[in-house]
Amino acid sequence: MRHPPKLAPLGAPRGGAGRSGRSVPTGAAKSPRLRVHDGRPGAVAPGEVYLVGAGPGDPDLLTLRALKLMQRADVVLYDNLVSPEVLALLPPAVELVYVGKERANHTLRQEEINELLVRLARAGKRVLRLKGGDPFVFGRGGEEIDTLSAQGVRFEVVPGITAALGVAAYAGIPLTHRDYAQSVVFATGHLKSGTMDLDWAALARPRQTIVVYMGLLGLPILCGKLVEHGLPASTPAAVVQQGTTRTQRVATGTLGTLPGIVAGAGFRAPTLIIVGDVVRLHERLSWFAPAGPAADAVAPPRRRSTG
Repeated sequence: MRHPPKLAPLGAPRGGAGRSGRSVPTGAAKSPRLRVHDGRPGAVAPGEVYLVGAGPGDPDLLTLRALKLMQRADVVLYDNLVSPEVLALLPPAVELVYVGKERANHTLRQEEINELLVRLARAGKRVLRLKGGDPFVFGRGGEEIDTLSAQGVRFEVVPGITAALGVAAYAGIPLTHRDYAQSVVFATGHLKSGTMDLDWAALARPRQTIVVYMGLLGLPILCGKLVEHGLPASTPAAVVQQGTTRTQRVATGTLGTLPGIVAGAGFRAPTLIIVGDVVRLHERLSWFAPAGPAADAVAPPRRRSTG
């Protein structure tokens, strides 16, 4: 694994000297990116919250801004989808708080996470809210900063590479292609109500790529509904497990065959489902070669030679 370069601290240190040698009072070096809620009732919280996307798993896909903020955080609240390799880049002294959610197993309710962010910021902490993928793509980031905004807490949002983009690229499946798909749509396979009541007519359109997050358990329903609403059962489809990591696995088939293939291969979350004619390109365009024990997947990726 390539190791990212060590980055200089962001801005002048708290309570220390700036580049000019003059003393900088604590709190004076706040990032100009942070939103300050002037005019709201009550005092602005002395701390700040960074809502940061950790990307799909490969630490090399972190943004520079994300890495900088990881280095300056006092406490990190992280999700289940943040990879161990990304967590390993945090300073040893940082306080880690796991607030991950898995189906039927939530460490904290979302409302409790929101309250914890506010409480830590009011205690003067620099809080890093680290989320897999992008905070605003099925990441509940909007709910969290809505609470921060209402409570007068400074915050910054750092986008990350969402799973649909990173995982599809590492699987060799372009989401759009002039010969196969002129549009792409993202959907979640697990709604707030716990159902999978999606707009099937809008999803089942020709020459469109469908990317479904959190849909593994509902895969048979997903495939059946898409066929019921007009897509041929022969439409290519893929499931990618732990994409962009050394344990990436890819299974390909059709809407008619994929549920059985995935069940027989023992796939587990986190996964991403891709449906559409672009999946036909996987075998030809696959380039990423995972090195882990799970790399002997149903459709094993391989690194293509350009020579």
